[in-house]
Amino acid sequence: MDGHVAPASARPTARGRLFFANPGPTNIPDSVLLATARASVDFNDPLFMTVYDGCVAGLKKVLKTEQTLFMYTASGHGAWEAALVNTLSPGDLVLIPETGHFSDSWTKMCGTLGFQTQAVPCDWRRGVEMSAIRDALAADTAHKIKAVCCVHNETAAGMRLPIDQVRKIMDELGHPALLMADTISSLGCYDFRMDEWGVDVCVGGSQKGLMLPTGFSFTGVSDKALTAHRTSTHPRHYFDWTEMLARKQKSFVGTVPVTLFYGLQEALRLMLVEEGLENVFLRHARLARAVRACVQHWSGNNGPQLFCQNPERYSDSVTAILMPEGHDAEVMRKIALEKFNVSTGGGLAKLSGKIFRIGHLGDLNEPMILGTLASIEMALGLAGVPHAKGGVQAAMDSLLKA
Repeated sequence: MDGHVAPASARPTARGRLFFANPGPTNIPDSVLLATARASVDFNDPLFMTVYDGCVAGLKKVLKTEQTLFMYTASGHGAWEAALVNTLSPGDLVLIPETGHFSDSWTKMCGTLGFQTQAVPCDWRRGVEMSAIRDALAADTAHKIKAVCCVHNETAAGMRLPIDQVRKIMDELGHPALLMADTISSLGCYDFRMDEWGVDVCVGGSQKGLMLPTGFSFTGVSDKALTAHRTSTHPRHYFDWTEMLARKQKSFVGTVPVTLFYGLQEALRLMLVEEGLENVFLRHARLARAVRACVQHWSGNNGPQLFCQNPERYSDSVTAILMPEGHDAEVMRKIALEKFNVSTGGGLAKLSGKIFRIGHLGDLNEPMILGTLASIEMALGLAGVPHAKGGVQAAMDSLLKA
């Protein structure tokens, strides 16, 4: 003993692995971590360019596109900004279907960058109605709306938006706006078809379904969006596609995050070769159903319930859980982390303290999900939150049926 006394607020050292059930960043596979443990190399070296080109080709397979891909040393928000400033001009009108916190964030960014915004409001627990999107576009007979910006998977609310249906509405109305999609928490978790769905700009990031550290993001860009880029007058430099097209990598204004590409090479191998992309989707769907079965069981005895009330919009990436009235989600989350070494996601913005979130995306399997759910059920009991016991058995039953 060295006489050192830990402060009262310090958590005891936990043994074993942290059960990380956040909706992003996500668990990083050991083989991906090892792949990133590389000495620095010249990002113009032909040997690295082979890795780089392979990663671009692999990402296009995940996006299901044959169109242009631009990459950035930035989080997903950087890719959002790149999508906007490269295709639009100051004062342009953007339509944003409301999905939750992240559609609100995209709206705020548009305003800061000098674009006008028009929201399509919704009940965050039900999801935006397709008829409301149709009405907004049909009313725009002068085609002032230049882009429709959609969040494919709303991480804050545990809800998906059917991008293909948005495109169908735009085509039926003959509306010429660009269709943009944020795939940050859906890509590599469930199906996204950029070309088939007519998405003009899709936004993605490294730290969720791709199972990588945070650090780079990207946009898939259609020929239509590149045409819009040529007439865009918005100031830009670091995210300028014209600058990028002049570089060897056709991306990045500045240094390329080389080590992340060795990690991406391994992550794509795991997804596309070892497991197979369709099997990745099936695994996410299976685990998501199990989590929802558990929460639906907990909802007995006036317990926590699924925040999303529309089964057609359930997310396969993350489940948001609404606490019973009078109970603080942060209290339960603190107990789960400090007592059981399980980290869950908290509520964002106006949902802070009202919900907690279980991420079931990326490098995850059945025992990890069951261990997480068992720990949360114990934490609910310790926090005095009413619930029906036996949710973990409900999850097990769901998995046995899969």
